[in-house]
Amino acid sequence: MPINTNDPSRKSWLDVPDNSDFPIQNIPFGVFLTKDDVITIGTRIGNYAVDLGALQQLHYFDGIELTDDMFMQDTLNDFISDGKKTWRMVRNRIGDIFDINNPKLRDNPKHRDIVIFNMDEVEMQLPVLIGDYTDFYSSKEHATNVGKMFRDPENALLPNWLHIPVGYHGRSSTIIPSGIPVHRPMGQTLPAGETEPVFGSSRLVDFELETAFITTDANVMGENIPVNEAEDYIFGMVLLNDWSARDIQKWEYVPLGPFLAKNFASSISPWIVTMDALEPFRVKGPNQEPKPLP
Repeated sequence: MPINTNDPSRKSWLDVPDNSDFPIQNIPFGVFLTKDDVITIGTRIGNYAVDLGALQQLHYFDGIELTDDMFMQDTLNDFISDGKKTWRMVRNRIGDIFDINNPKLRDNPKHRDIVIFNMDEVEMQLPVLIGDYTDFYSSKEHATNVGKMFRDPENALLPNWLHIPVGYHGRSSTIIPSGIPVHRPMGQTLPAGETEPVFGSSRLVDFELETAFITTDANVMGENIPVNEAEDYIFGMVLLNDWSARDIQKWEYVPLGPFLAKNFASSISPWIVTMDALEPFRVKGPNQEPKPLP
């Protein structure tokens, strides 16, 4: 099925500022609270939030097999579970609805008033119910920089990173949408030159700018997904700010790794940008040396 929405010449009848992160070629997915205190699944074009639940009730998704309440929920989990074919059909349909040459919604002010909100009229929510969260180094440079904080800089990059993705399971209950205030954590630290730890607020709160993949729940425990099929199970990506209390982390991470220093908050952008939307920007990854195992 072609990705019609990615046509770079396509324009929307909604006003989209120059250099906006949300042209009609993006069409991300998120969850927001409307000015009427209704939680709905939506998308964004320019500086407008689009209520997909209202669009569904008004029959704009007719012909696509969706449950009656698909977009009238407080998370995207059910939609994501429907799989890649459904994601692409819905995204293509949204592109058609808001295409500059399509009058169906454009010339229906009654429907527009129900469906479209200014961004300052909505409150973004966490877009998915997160059952599990695994935190990986995002690059060789990232792994090296973190290693320099806690080890001899000459041995900053541990040898296993060159062979396998190095990650740990973070605390999914403290993932929050961007803009939610983060409390400075408290814990034990070992001050420089001291032999006994002290308890108090972290003085070295840091962040790591990363990206996160939002995946389906397609496989069951013990069932593998072949690497060459992995992309079929990735819905999209968000930006992730992985807050870190470096002074607490330095004291507690040996020998089992991150704990309290890394689980007090992780902020994600509330709009999930689909892999389809990112397809035109695909580039070849760096060569891996040594070559990965088959």
